[in-house]
Amino acid sequence: MTTDASRETRSGSGAEAGARAASLPPSSEVRPHPGALPVVLLHGLRTSSTMWRAQVRALEAAGRRVVAPDLPGHGTRIDERFTRAGAIETVEESVDEVGGRALVVGLSLGGYIGMAHAARHPEQVAGLVAAACSTRPARLLVAGWALAARGIVRLPDHGAALNQLLVERVLPPSAAEDAGAGGFALHVVEDVLREVSACTPLEDLTRIDAPVWLVNGRFDHFRGEERRFLAACRDGRLVVVPRATHLVSLVAPERFTRTVLEALDELEHGPRAGSAPGRRLHGAAR
Repeated sequence: MTTDASRETRSGSGAEAGARAASLPPSSEVRPHPGALPVVLLHGLRTSSTMWRAQVRALEAAGRRVVAPDLPGHGTRIDERFTRAGAIETVEESVDEVGGRALVVGLSLGGYIGMAHAARHPEQVAGLVAAACSTRPARLLVAGWALAARGIVRLPDHGAALNQLLVERVLPPSAAEDAGAGGFALHVVEDVLREVSACTPLEDLTRIDAPVWLVNGRFDHFRGEERRFLAACRDGRLVVVPRATHLVSLVAPERFTRTVLEALDELEHGPRAGSAPGRRLHGAAR
């Protein structure tokens, strides 16, 4: 049953990128509350774990153990080839690092990988927040993006100036700094698009028993099939963040973090009184 509840809700070699990366706080410095559900954060395409700085700070302040790994081909692993299997293995290892079961949160590429991981390793996933990934990666569309990426990477600077221009236009300064702190993976796009084109997110969602939060910015071009994605969930919720775009965790960090904290609260203490199980809609999805 669905109920409506209005609620406002830089490029370079691997060594260079690693040297530039501003490290997230090491897990040894974290003092989580005993029994608190940990969180694994999965970044989007071309960026790295540093894009989660705001969420890491807030979640650790709330007493959570947090791990934000770099996926293959990104950040400190920029010299690796990206594969879907390698990305899923990264999630497995990260969940094991925090105790074997976690709330997994992914944005865009991270969201597709999060869904694939949860469908294959349900024992590791207490809940899933899949943000900015509510459309199927149709092969024809992905092929068009891959062709464009192939042309951009052949520019003299491999597209670094164009990438930086786009980042500065779509993100506030602090978010742009976080997104680029670990370097931008400009050569990984074609590999990612090829691998993601084989993803089956709707099928993955039908196999996930854990609660799923689909989180999209109001102006996200990747929310075109969000109702279909919600219908595929066994226990799903849709959160649409007003005035936000595709990179919802970066352009609306406080609202996004609040959604993650609310998900943790529901997983640990159950849904609020009066809320119905199954598919639910939060926010304005116009």
